[in-house]
Amino acid sequence: MTQKTLTIVVLDGHTLNPGDLSWDRLEGLGQTTIYDQSSPDEVHQRAKDAEVVITNKSLLPQNMISTLPKLQYIGVLATGYNVVDLDSAKQRGIPVTNIPTYGTRSVAQMVFAHILNFTQHVAHHAETVCEGRWANCPEFCYWDHPMVELDGLTMGIVGYGRIGRATAQLATAFGMEVLAYDAYPIADTAPTRMVDLETLFRESDFVSLHCPLTAENEKLVNAERLALMKPTAYLINTARGPLVDEGALEVALTTGQIGGAGLDVLTVEPPAADHPLYGVENCVITPHIAWATRSARARLLNTAVDNLEAFLAGNPQNVVNQ
Repeated sequence: MTQKTLTIVVLDGHTLNPGDLSWDRLEGLGQTTIYDQSSPDEVHQRAKDAEVVITNKSLLPQNMISTLPKLQYIGVLATGYNVVDLDSAKQRGIPVTNIPTYGTRSVAQMVFAHILNFTQHVAHHAETVCEGRWANCPEFCYWDHPMVELDGLTMGIVGYGRIGRATAQLATAFGMEVLAYDAYPIADTAPTRMVDLETLFRESDFVSLHCPLTAENEKLVNAERLALMKPTAYLINTARGPLVDEGALEVALTTGQIGGAGLDVLTVEPPAADHPLYGVENCVITPHIAWATRSARARLLNTAVDNLEAFLAGNPQNVVNQ
């Protein structure tokens, strides 16, 4: 296989690059076809002659991989790679690569966008100004939600990898105490204090999730752990939707068991139009955009091309199914 004859198919490139980035580096590696989206019924027809398939969320299960005879490489345009059947690819000798570090700072920034939304209510108060409330106010200022200072409060971080550590750095800059839990022992975490999950949920004013989704931690945030939280505490999830039992969260929010939840991910994406968390007071949902700053997307695209170039050079990197 040479670069001149290399056939590359991108199954769903629009979310990564809606037009503000360049595909030039990737297109320089071979004959490249880029689709904005691909339905499950379109994947086989579009990928059947490809040697390289690049996907973001389009699924490549075993029964699809087995029907792609020319396939030699799969690149995932994300950190998570559960969209690909890794064992089937490995049996065929097909490396699957991911992008492990592109969005660290952007995701940590989104955590605090949700936190500051709850503590300052900037958008709400700006809307009330436009509605005329300030112009008609008898005093020089007003607020209709409690304003909360972060200094001295406790941030609990579940999953102390790159994003968890970046979030801890921001929390420390705000003067917060940081507690963290990780499934694996970690040394040199000062000033963060490593604790068990029960302690973290019980003592934190904000609980932020930063762990990968596994069979063992699905619905990690369940009714029992929500019951441990302070009634003034907030849950922030920028990781994976299935980490949270959404039914239990709805109950906790509607009964005032916790103060609120900021969710950038849900169990099913896109969610149903009648999702039960829509409209729940103190539940703010954003459409899985923590990763999507232009800087992060540019790093993602560049790393995806770096991964393919490394594979072509015989030194594959970021392989998740070795």
